[in-house]
Amino acid sequence: MYFAYGSNMLPARLQARCSTARVIGTATAQRFELEFSKPGKDGSGKATLLDTRSQSSAIPGVLFEIDRTELKFLDRAEGAGYGYDRVDDFSITCATTGDIITATTYLASKTDPDLEPFDWYLALVLAGSHHNALHDDHQTRLRAVNHVVDTEESREGRIEALRALSEHGYSDHHSLLGRTVEDR
Repeated sequence: MYFAYGSNMLPARLQARCSTARVIGTATAQRFELEFSKPGKDGSGKATLLDTRSQSSAIPGVLFEIDRTELKFLDRAEGAGYGYDRVDDFSITCATTGDIITATTYLASKTDPDLEPFDWYLALVLAGSHHNALHDDHQTRLRAVNHVVDTEESREGRIEALRALSEHGYSDHHSLLGRTVEDR
């Protein structure tokens, strides 16, 4: 079981990394908040969860089943040991049953609160949130995140992200962010 809360919530994104990934349902990480403060190799902020120790904090995400043999591919994609730490006993609450179970997830090993995500990365997170029908207030909070427009159109991560978005019917990632061409 794998708990995704960032760009991997979008099935096409995760399945490009782990072909056996199958959505099980939604879940919540209690006592955590979402930040885009994990330093990415491209200099932008990537999603991570920070423990707030507050019972009122909770971040929704998506629970996937992945063949254990493919975990190494996810480790490589997430940079396990080089920015993210893999946590195999992460407690989450299943949305449908209310049961608390453990799953694998990735948490930043260090953070920089001054970082902002690229527009295409934030669009992936929003698309995953929308696709999995996570709470409207979560999507509203995501749309309020400051982000940077990536002007490097040939960036490999950007190309992969736009491909995953396209597979889910999103031809204009800016529309997910609630921005029009005039706003850019």
